Amino acid sequence: MKTESTVKYVLRLTVTLLLITAVVAVILAGVNSVTAPRIADLNARKTQEAVEAVLPGGGVEVAFTDSTGLVATVYQGEAGYAVKVNPSGFNGTVSMMVGVDNNGSVLGISIISQTETAGLGAVSAADTSAGEAFRGQFAGMSGSVSVSKDGGQVDAITGATITSRAVCTGVNAALACVANMG
Repeated sequence: MKTESTVKYVLRLTVTLLLITAVVAVILAGVNSVTAPRIADLNARKTQEAVEAVLPGGGVEVAFTDSTGLVATVYQGEAGYAVKVNPSGFNGTVSMMVGVDNNGSVLGISIISQTETAGLGAVSAADTSAGEAFRGQFAGMSGSVSVSKDGGQVDAITGATITSRAVCTGVNAALACVANMG
């Protein structure tokens, strides 16, 4: 008799948990369907702002070839190209836009999104003097870009060498992509 009541008890708990999970799943699906268009619009706006920040006059999306696997999108304008790249940083992907002029030199970079450590790697995207100084040092660079610790010319963010290397990797991928475009 005792085993039968234990079986019923476990079955009742299982069915209850299943129903709760199903209701929560339906609610989450509903919330996602309401918020997905807004999130897509915000991401598109951030991307457009990043294109305009690194490529004067903006640009239109063009086809590209990429051997690095880091390039997501390329925009072409009169002044050159804006290349969206997604290198891996310390805590995840650093999504960024790199402006490259028609001569193959960096016009500027804009960090679109990142999940780096606050106060360290996140400085790369911050609207502070340190963040602007870090991003600004890429302007005019061409060829291969690397941090000074690796023999390059980029001063890494203190305590965030991995993030700094990720940004350099993204810039290198953008420069290589533009070089392949002719």
